[in-house]
Amino acid sequence: MSLPLWERPIAIAEALMAKHTVKLAPEPAGEREGLVIVSHAVQSDAVQAQSGSASDSVTDVFASSRDSVDRSDPSATSPITLVTVGDSLTVGCGVASQSEELTPSMAHALAAKVGRPVRWATHGKLGATMRRVRFRLLPEVTESPDLLVLCAGSNDLMARRSMKEWRADLTAAIDEAKALCPHVVVISSGQVYRSPALGRTLRKAILDMTDAQTAVSREICAAKQVTFVDMTHYDTGLTDAEFWADDDFHPSKRCYQLLANGVIEQSAPDLLDFAKQA
Repeated sequence: MSLPLWERPIAIAEALMAKHTVKLAPEPAGEREGLVIVSHAVQSDAVQAQSGSASDSVTDVFASSRDSVDRSDPSATSPITLVTVGDSLTVGCGVASQSEELTPSMAHALAAKVGRPVRWATHGKLGATMRRVRFRLLPEVTESPDLLVLCAGSNDLMARRSMKEWRADLTAAIDEAKALCPHVVVISSGQVYRSPALGRTLRKAILDMTDAQTAVSREICAAKQVTFVDMTHYDTGLTDAEFWADDDFHPSKRCYQLLANGVIEQSAPDLLDFAKQA
């Protein structure tokens, strides 16, 4: 923590207060897997987009619901498989249904980007650290997906786990993820440092820790040759009232959609190459 000495007791007091005052949204009900279908028109647009000649719009691009499949559509027989493993962001805390959380939103954005159906699944837990991802959640993945996304880190910060511990856990989690899938994406911690539920000095301390963790994550991902997506300071364009769910700690439905779009946008060059291989 790089806070001045006189601010550190304030941050500690605010952290103790937050334990008693912050009421986290639970994991919402709903299926944790589904299928996104794209229309033939969108498939054509996606091909053009790879050469830079199509619109980025994803409005009304899906020909079917994310949990059903049109068997008459030959493209539905070869979906890209997307699996996310991680913390509360991967299980939609803050929204009403699993269908509104990060993973299906990423599946929609990915399907629109590459013009192919995407079958998605999520394995997550509210409060999960990267160590839990490594030892408890990754072993739940029994298939070999085309794309595997690791999304954790905020709980490591809140638990004051050291950067040495973070380095060890993230490195091991990446190694185990790569054993399941050659295409791995790591998403940075979210924007907890902005949470209105936390005190100002505590938010300042969390920002310092988040930036340090993000730097370590970027270094590890570069060494491991996996895609790193920095969402720490990603600008959704939302006001605080629009950004946060009712618990003032997790993203709103609209925020999940924009964060998912941001992940796909930042991964776009790698994802386009990957989609050709999948």
